[in-house]
Amino acid sequence: MRQIFFDTETTGLNPESGDRVVDIGCVEMVNRQLTGRHLHFYLNPERDMPEEAFRVHGLSIDFLSDKPKFAEIVDEMLAFMRDAELIAHNASFDVGFINAELKRAKRPLLHEVVGSVTDTLVMARDMFPGKANSLDALCRRLEVDNSNRGLHGAVKDAELLAEVYIRLTRGQDSLVIDDSSASSGQGGEMAVAAIDLSSFQLPVLAATAEELVLHDKVLAELDKASGGKRIWQQPAVQTAVASAAA
Repeated sequence: MRQIFFDTETTGLNPESGDRVVDIGCVEMVNRQLTGRHLHFYLNPERDMPEEAFRVHGLSIDFLSDKPKFAEIVDEMLAFMRDAELIAHNASFDVGFINAELKRAKRPLLHEVVGSVTDTLVMARDMFPGKANSLDALCRRLEVDNSNRGLHGAVKDAELLAEVYIRLTRGQDSLVIDDSSASSGQGGEMAVAAIDLSSFQLPVLAATAEELVLHDKVLAELDKASGGKRIWQQPAVQTAVASAAA
């Protein structure tokens, strides 16, 4: 599964009134592992920079004046995003701005290029209703280090979003091995040789003290991410398990 974490910085809030994209950051993840591949562009917006926007991202027109225009990088951007799941925080904002730029460049809109779009803001609101769910707030809640974020920047925010997403979806990891790629090609079945395991003496490896501490830390993170909805270590569950074993 290929995912692209995506963020933009702009000259304002409304692409329909002439605001433009000035910073694009994309970070690639495959099978829930960051690959190290990313795409980053500063862009010449071909207009002035309002003071309010400058205070957010610190990108001045002087700095951006010699940067490429969107039309010069659009094909490289679309090639990088093609067929991937696009993940953004408040995706309607970023997608709306990119689609406005794509219209100007006479290119297909994002939904015609990417596989799907996921909005982590919607996910966070479902998981933490009534709470602040900005990227900064999620970093604090999920213990993602954003201490060097400073001003908003598209690539840094995309990297932080990838870490936040992994923690938001930690409970969705599958423990089932997908053997489709190893199938024999006949009805999706695999031929597996029978092995007599009775002759094997399997060692029992006890966890070290350090491993137990790390294990407890992971359980605490899972409990926090689930909003305290754990079922392990609850007396009723332990009693039920003990009764079933008896």
